This record gives sequence, C-alpha cells and structure tokens, in this order.
Amino acid sequence: MRAASAPSELGLIEPDWPAPTGVRACATTRAGGISAPPYAELNLAAHVGDVPAAVVANRQRLRQRLDLPEEPRWLEQVHGVHVVDAALVRRGVTAADGMYARQAGQVCVVLTADCVPALICDRDASVVAAVHAGWRGLAAGVLEAAVSATAVPATRLIVWLGPAIGPQAFEVGDEVRAAFLSSDPGAASAFAAAGPARWLADLYALARRRLARCGVTHCYGGHWCTYSDTRRFYSYRRDGTTGRMATLIWLEGG
Repeated sequence: MRAASAPSELGLIEPDWPAPTGVRACATTRAGGISAPPYAELNLAAHVGDVPAAVVANRQRLRQRLDLPEEPRWLEQVHGVHVVDAALVRRGVTAADGMYARQAGQVCVVLTADCVPALICDRDASVVAAVHAGWRGLAAGVLEAAVSATAVPATRLIVWLGPAIGPQAFEVGDEVRAAFLSSDPGAASAFAAAGPARWLADLYALARRRLARCGVTHCYGGHWCTYSDTRRFYSYRRDGTTGRMATLIWLEGG
C-alpha cells in the first residue's frame, strides 16, 4: 500500500451550539492525516484494515491539534444501546455505543462513516456524552439510553448531531421503516417512498423525534451528508472499505 502524500491541515468541525463554558467538542473530517487510499486521509479507526501505524499517527495528530487532556477513550461500537461511564473504559469495558463523563479531562469519542454521531451536555457543564447512532441503535433506543445515563432532566440537556448520511441518500427497506413505526407511528414523516418496498430515511429527523419524545427540547446540527460530500467525509455506504471520522466531547478542568 502506497503512503499518503504529506498531510494537509486537519479538517475539523466545531459544533455550532450553545454549550456552556467548560464543554469542549469537535468533529473530524477526512482531511489532514497520513492514511493512504482507500482510507485517505485522517482515518481514526483501528478496525477497518488501515495500516496500524497510520492510525496511531493520525490519532496523535488529532490529540496535538486539539490539545486533548488525554487519549480519547476509543470503543468497539456494536450498533446497540449500551452507554457506559467513561471511567470504566480501559478497565475491561470495550464494547458500547456511547459513553458519558462527569469528570474533567475524560475524552468521550465515537467513530462514524454514515451513522449519526450525537454529542450531549447539560447547561451546568456537569456531564457530557458521545453517542453512535445508526438506524439499529436509533430504533432500539440508544439516544434515550444516553439521555437517561446523564441523570440530568432532559429539558436541561443540549444535543448536537454531527455529520451523517443525508435523507436523499439513505435508501432502506420496509423492515427499517417498520422498526421505527412499531413504537412511533409518527416516524412515518421521516420516510419518503423510493420505489416498491424501498424508502429514503431521514436519520436526522428520526434522531430528533427520539430525543423530543424523551424530553430533549434543544437539538442542533444535522445538516450534512457524508454520502454525497466525498471530499470532506468518509461514507461506508458509498465506498465500503473506508475510514472513520471521530466526534469528541470532554469537560475542561477548572
């Protein structure tokens, strides 16, 4: 595998949301790393077949660029609903689809390449969370699990939805639509007919509905499309073998 060219500046997205002082958050794009195609450039996942040394170097570049207080607490994501305390990651807990932290300096992170990355904080900067929400996790309740894990009234939470596959690109079958409508008939509004037994699903709209139904009233972001923006984003559905972006959140020290 040939080496990538000299890395460009890291392509970062700073969430546009009214997070309180003391909450830091960021999402990466594919720009600025050293991974070679098909992972070019800033692949941050160790499980997709990229050269391990390139992933290590990319993670180091990210940590230095953001001046992170520690190495992010990377998880094996399994499209489930398990949300864990960041303090338990690296102590035997390795598989989950979300984590939360109440302690300053613990960097919560999720990896995505079409699924919705959701960041959560409260207005008092007492807790933060990062969640990986594909359609299976959304339908099963991963966002609700994360909201519950914060142990903060939902009306005091703020959520930001990062880059994911857009509503004009995510074609699914009847079974996906049925998984949402079984618990929320109103979710039909998030699906547009795309042919016999085929639907275009709006993951962002589905995420907002799930959050609203559990009491979250302030939700931001959710206007990208990883599938259509080949220059900025990885997309598993578009490319198959590809890298992953990271979405991170942490509490700063006092």
